[in-house]
Amino acid sequence: MLRLTEIKLPLDHSADELKAAILKRLGIAANEIVGYTIFRRGFDARRPSAIHFVYTLDVEVQNEAALLKRLNNAPHLQQGKAASITKGGGARRQLPQTAGSASNVSLPHIAPAPDIQYQFVTQAPKNLVERPIVIGTGPCGIFAGLLLAQMGFRPIILERGKAVRERTKDTFGLWRQGKLDPESNVQFGEGGAGTFSDGKLHSQVKDPKHYGRKVLTEYVKAGAPAEILYVSKPHIGTFRLVGVVEEIRHTIEQLGGEIRFHSKVDDIVIEDGRVRGVALASGERIDSSHVVLAVGHSARDTFEMLHKRGVYLEAKPFSVGFRIEHPQSLIDRARLGRNAGNPLLGAADYKLVHHCSNGRSVYSFCMCPGGTVVAATSEEGRVVTNGMSQYSRNERNANSGIVVGITPGDYPGDALAGIAFQRQWESRAFELGGKNYCAPGQLVGDFLAGRPSTTLGAVQPSYTPGVHLTDLSSALPDYAIAAIREALPAFEKQIKGFALHDAVLTGVETRTSSPLRIKRGDDFQSINTVGLYPAGEGAGYAGGILSAAIDGIEVAEAVALAISQH
Repeated sequence: MLRLTEIKLPLDHSADELKAAILKRLGIAANEIVGYTIFRRGFDARRPSAIHFVYTLDVEVQNEAALLKRLNNAPHLQQGKAASITKGGGARRQLPQTAGSASNVSLPHIAPAPDIQYQFVTQAPKNLVERPIVIGTGPCGIFAGLLLAQMGFRPIILERGKAVRERTKDTFGLWRQGKLDPESNVQFGEGGAGTFSDGKLHSQVKDPKHYGRKVLTEYVKAGAPAEILYVSKPHIGTFRLVGVVEEIRHTIEQLGGEIRFHSKVDDIVIEDGRVRGVALASGERIDSSHVVLAVGHSARDTFEMLHKRGVYLEAKPFSVGFRIEHPQSLIDRARLGRNAGNPLLGAADYKLVHHCSNGRSVYSFCMCPGGTVVAATSEEGRVVTNGMSQYSRNERNANSGIVVGITPGDYPGDALAGIAFQRQWESRAFELGGKNYCAPGQLVGDFLAGRPSTTLGAVQPSYTPGVHLTDLSSALPDYAIAAIREALPAFEKQIKGFALHDAVLTGVETRTSSPLRIKRGDDFQSINTVGLYPAGEGAGYAGGILSAAIDGIEVAEAVALAISQH
């Protein structure tokens, strides 16, 4: 199998044109192709007037060795350099030599396709005595549980919240009626915080073992659209994720795993620096010397319990800011030009960053095309915002977080100081919003001018229970307000209309990532608690659905090997 990169075609190309591009790149006849698959399809929109698709393809040919030999002597590929193959458009590796191949040429954008088939590291022993425990059913926990189940370890998976459909009803209770269930909301329950998000399935984490492909493949098996396997920025959307999460749960159960809802872990049983089990709020104790901690970034009571137990924690950087909403049509025109509205491209997104004069960095976070701003608090008397989209991404507004990076130096104290910092500003947002879970909001024009907003303009905010217009200048630290005020006009230079007077800022966004890290070693265990495996976003080792799921796989492998070797 050969991998071809940088195949560029117009948006309206046909399947025949794609095949013709393959034949041209390889210089072969149609009967020499056995088949091909699309590994990745993205688009290049740097010139909105000339947007085109860019493909990475895996192609099977009749006689690969003979073809490589022929390509090595093809005049249009000879570049006068040592024999090598371009991998992924950049890094090079030596071309496998074939008899008579030229050694002074290279093949641009042609490489042997890597093996991306997932291989299990071990299988559970037939006399398995002890079942591992996984705490949490977010992307990290559910994939740790799935992998352990697929390897035969029959994991016990504990979730403090409810099954995903019951949890959805509770979440709507906050959004529509202002009623919060602290144990069942955007943060807690089956599927984790990622369920009520855009469902983005791309990440910038290094993935040399192609675990991300395993994640996407399992999602497709569970009912996600097959296109997530090849589009450059795959996403599922909230409502589709609900069914996908349920199907993965059923798979785990069919393989002997057990998922328990309403099972809040109140304590980790630790003896002589080793995990011996967990204690539930119900009073039940479950013994196990291998516990995966995949609790998510908002399990503040769990972090406090771990701190009391002496598990090593350390403060880490995170970000705070606001949600910003524009008409999606404005973003589409700015990013896609005359191609705005093309169904092949969908709703346009953006990624922005500005380095401010006060030393802070401001960037867009979790951009949700055609989405909504959602109430994401998990604690009473606090307001937290986030964004989500459905699969269609067809709501009228685009939204993203506009957030400012902060470090432990901004909230000095112990490992839990970041939580206190978050709570301070979430409580302030609750006050500014009217103390009824409405969020404080302000028009961008008024925010930049330093005056309160009293009337909405052309942009209608999507946050429910509702937005209370006010002055956001006291909703975050002064340095964060100053940084965002500097960044918005800078972003206007990149996206015309970004500093639109009527665009709406909604506060506050504080749960961008975990405010602490549960430090672990190379064996994925806590550095001072044997058998405890901190994992995912809550432990400080992931940021988003895909990276959290990948971390869950890696931790599951570590647990499986540890059990098998003992």
